[in-house]
Amino acid sequence: MACMKAVIIGVLLSMATAERRFPDGFKFGTATSSYQIEGAWNVSDKGESIWDRFVHTRPEAVSDRSTGDVACDSYNRWREDVQLLEDLHVDYYRFSISWPRLLPTGFANRVSEDGARYYGDLIDALLEKGIEPVITLYHWDLPQTLQDLGGWTNPLITEWFTDYARVIFDLYGDRVKTWLTINEPVVVCDVGYTGYIAPGLESEGRGSYLCTKHILLAHAKAYRLYEAEYKPLYQGQVSLTNQMMWFVPETEEDAELTELVKIYTIDRYCHPMFSAAGGWPPALERLIAQQSAEEGEPRSRLPPFTQDEIDLVRGSYDFLALNHYTTRTVRRAGEGEVGTFLVDGFRELGVMPGNIPEWLTSTPHQPEVHPGGIRALLGYVKQQYGDVPIFIMENGLTDLGTAIDDQPRATYFRNYLDQVLLAIEEDGVNVRRYTVWSLLDNFEWVHGYQLHFGLHRVNFSSPQRTRTARRSARYYAAVARTKDLDAQYHFENIADEL
Repeated sequence: MACMKAVIIGVLLSMATAERRFPDGFKFGTATSSYQIEGAWNVSDKGESIWDRFVHTRPEAVSDRSTGDVACDSYNRWREDVQLLEDLHVDYYRFSISWPRLLPTGFANRVSEDGARYYGDLIDALLEKGIEPVITLYHWDLPQTLQDLGGWTNPLITEWFTDYARVIFDLYGDRVKTWLTINEPVVVCDVGYTGYIAPGLESEGRGSYLCTKHILLAHAKAYRLYEAEYKPLYQGQVSLTNQMMWFVPETEEDAELTELVKIYTIDRYCHPMFSAAGGWPPALERLIAQQSAEEGEPRSRLPPFTQDEIDLVRGSYDFLALNHYTTRTVRRAGEGEVGTFLVDGFRELGVMPGNIPEWLTSTPHQPEVHPGGIRALLGYVKQQYGDVPIFIMENGLTDLGTAIDDQPRATYFRNYLDQVLLAIEEDGVNVRRYTVWSLLDNFEWVHGYQLHFGLHRVNFSSPQRTRTARRSARYYAAVARTKDLDAQYHFENIADEL
């Protein structure tokens, strides 16, 4: 038996020399968001966010009736999180700033000293460990004061957001070089205005489109502010993060419809920023105008851009940031059928999303697993928008358990990373970063604490919110340390059986 073990270990060591390495300069990171991990919802002078209001007034909207009041308690335990990041050997940590924690009134007339100190201390601690801070300005926790004035449907929010961005750039611009303005506008707008998540309003196909336009303008104004005043000083980079599913037709007859779904869910946000022409995708403009006319509307429900607005948004990027989790099939909805994910878009297009049985997992609410989808998506982005640098800012697998030995998650990372590497090596896609969601189990929005994405298990029953590294953390740490996709993975998986 000892001889056999020696032979196997020898084979493993030889495998370790057959590296499949990511290019020099490729960076690995992990991510969280403020409301999902910080807790301390009413500490010091922090203002109320739309998620504070939503979970406290509509507890039935969250599956386990929980809140983010304490969450991972990272407001108090951030030093533990920094140590976990160091142990992971990641190049960067993506986290978000809570708008109402930094600006208690929502406006820039008052900056919280405690809020500013909290994020400043976190940034400094990361830099001391050699970890780059990557900051998202807005990850869904809008100040309730601004929501009371219309939130993302009020055109003045573009100014309020720019004022907020200026405060952040002034505070941290000397230390932070990579910025994400807004996370996943497709969720903020399309899901946020179906009543499903905060702010819990129902305005499908109207409020959702106002939200989309104003988010793009808010991003662009913040980008132009940084470009004019801060980039010459600090040489940082700024973009917006889009949620991008991949879609495939259920049958050949659904191919044209599938392309329309891609335009609706991907290009609605990318075309205004990354295309040479700017503005809304023409096919989307025609569709909404036609449907608005058929509904008796005096004008299109999709608000137009002026030429000045087109020029403002077009080119407002230094890289293209995307989050990707899953692939869905597309077919025409039958009479009475309504899609239930990204509800507004699928109703607008008359689409039913589906799946292929081999992609399904045993976990409810887990997006279908199809690693090839991320390679196809990356190829599509290159085809549509050229050789733009691409940062993958979220990718991950959830489960219902709290197991430390989460082999399916480690396998998920390996398989998706394999497809990313193929996109780089064989398709020539300019992918620069890969980010795991998430560093920690956290408050997973309307699923509360029932779903777990974390590289680290969090014991939410413990006052200490004890963090424990999972098997997937071991694998990801090895990849981040060596940039080698396979060797450590095979060694750990086979060696564990010896």
